[in-house]
Amino acid sequence: MLSYQHAYHAGNLADLHKHGLLASMLDYLTRKDKPLSYIETHAGRGLYDLSSAEARKTGEAAAGVEARELPEGHPLARVLAEVRARFGPSAYPGSPLVAETLLRAGDAVHLAELHPAEHDALERTVARGTRVYHEDGFALAQSLAPPEPRRGLLLCDPSYEVKADYDAIPKRFAQLHKKWNVGILALWYPILTDARHESMLRALKAAFPDAVDHQVRFPPARPGHAMVGSGMFVVNPPWGLPEAGAEIERLIHTP
Repeated sequence: MLSYQHAYHAGNLADLHKHGLLASMLDYLTRKDKPLSYIETHAGRGLYDLSSAEARKTGEAAAGVEARELPEGHPLARVLAEVRARFGPSAYPGSPLVAETLLRAGDAVHLAELHPAEHDALERTVARGTRVYHEDGFALAQSLAPPEPRRGLLLCDPSYEVKADYDAIPKRFAQLHKKWNVGILALWYPILTDARHESMLRALKAAFPDAVDHQVRFPPARPGHAMVGSGMFVVNPPWGLPEAGAEIERLIHTP
C-alpha cells in the first residue's frame, strides 16, 4: 500500500502537466492581495534529483521536463529556476515546492504524507512555516475544511496503488465541497490503457457539472507501460485554467 516511490517518475510528462496547471492556478490566486490556504493530501518528498539512479533508470524525466523548454515567464519556469538555484541544476520540485515557491508569507500551507521515508524527507525540505502531517491526507483535509483562510486550493494526487481510491474519491470530494464550498479542489489522475479512471470521472462530472477536466495524452514511457495520459479535474476552477491547460498541452506535444 505504501510502496510507490515517485523518484522513478519525477519530471515526466504527467508531472509537467500537473505542475504546470498547479503553478498557473497558484500564480492567478496570488495576484490578489488576500491570503489563501493550500492543502495537499499526498505530498510526497517535495524535491527530486533528476540525476539520481532512480530517475536515470526509467528515463522519464529525460523524455519529459528535460526535453521541453517552458515559455519564458511561465510560473513553472520561475519555480524551476528558483528551486535549481537553491538545490542544484538537477533538482526538480514536487508539488509542495511548486506551491511553497509561489505562495507568500501570509498564506497557510498544509501537507500530508503517510509514507514514513517520504514524510521525513518532506520535513527536511520545506520551509519552517509549512505544516507537515504524518497522517492520511483525506482525513487531514476533512479535519481542516473549511480552512482559515477560507480562500484557497486543495491538491489531491494519490498514487492510486489502492484501486478503491477510484471509487472513494468522488464521495470524498463531495464531502469536502460541502464543508468548503469556495475551495478549489484539484484532482490529478493517470490515464491508463485499461481506462479505469472513467467510472470515477463520470461520478465526479455528475456531482460537479461546472468543473474543468483537462486531459493530455502522450506515448507510453517505455514498451508495456500502462500510463498514456494525465488528467486534472478541478472543482471551482480559477479564471484562465482552460487556456493554461492548452499551453501545457502544446508544450507536451512539441518536444
